[in-house]
Amino acid sequence: MRAVTAQDFRFVQSLMLRRAGLTLWSEKRYLVERRLEALAAEMGLAGAEDVIARVRGGAQALEVRLIDALLPADTHFFRDRRPFEQLDTVLIPSLMAERSHLRKLRIWCAATGKGQEAYSVAMVLARHAEALAGWSVDILATDISASAIAQATTGRYDHFEVQRGLPIRELLAHFTRDGEDWTISAHLRRAIRFEVVNLAHETVAGAFDVILCRNLLMHLDTHVKQALLDRVANALAPDGALLLGATESVIGLTGRLQPDPAQPGVYRRSRERQLATGLQRLAAIA
Repeated sequence: MRAVTAQDFRFVQSLMLRRAGLTLWSEKRYLVERRLEALAAEMGLAGAEDVIARVRGGAQALEVRLIDALLPADTHFFRDRRPFEQLDTVLIPSLMAERSHLRKLRIWCAATGKGQEAYSVAMVLARHAEALAGWSVDILATDISASAIAQATTGRYDHFEVQRGLPIRELLAHFTRDGEDWTISAHLRRAIRFEVVNLAHETVAGAFDVILCRNLLMHLDTHVKQALLDRVANALAPDGALLLGATESVIGLTGRLQPDPAQPGVYRRSRERQLATGLQRLAAIA
């Protein structure tokens, strides 16, 4: 495997920052080389340097493949456990009590990867199926990667993927064996809308009762983080909950969101900002 030149690596760094908002640190150079070599072999090209040269020359379809190849790929069912326990025992029950007059819930799984997070959320909601009978429950799952979204839509996972984080009771309750793979039930597949969204530049319309944007901020440039959190705050219901990854925080990035002191890893819209917005609306009416 030939090493990617410093000039080529800087080009890839700039491309990933510009297109996806991702920061590639110098220690990621070997990962870039390895993944682009694999992409070159798949595409029948000479090597990583050939891939980069063609992208430099304006090969847009290959640029999409390059970006896709370098996106963070670690994802699995019920990752970190605690957020899903919070959903199950605290957030969903409290939202059901608060929304009993509307009987509607909206949940957004941002940066869902191949769909494991979104399906984990759907399995949590399935535990409350009886209480949610007659409710309108909308689960939106988005990711920058079109290929990841395509796989997520199928709900099909190999043996290694279902072994990562998926409790055996959930496997037996919601999956069927399909040759060497496992496919999630049609009921849960229908419960989720999958869409391609580039969170570095785009968002979706709110207001969501719960937003999961987990294990993404750690990969983003600071300015991209700040802009993303601003858009997330706009998409969050006034009393909604944002869940971040175990090592992530909004501290020092935005004043529009604040930690929930009762729920580690959960963030709420700033009360001061909510009050200011309410006063502005009253002034406009007056």
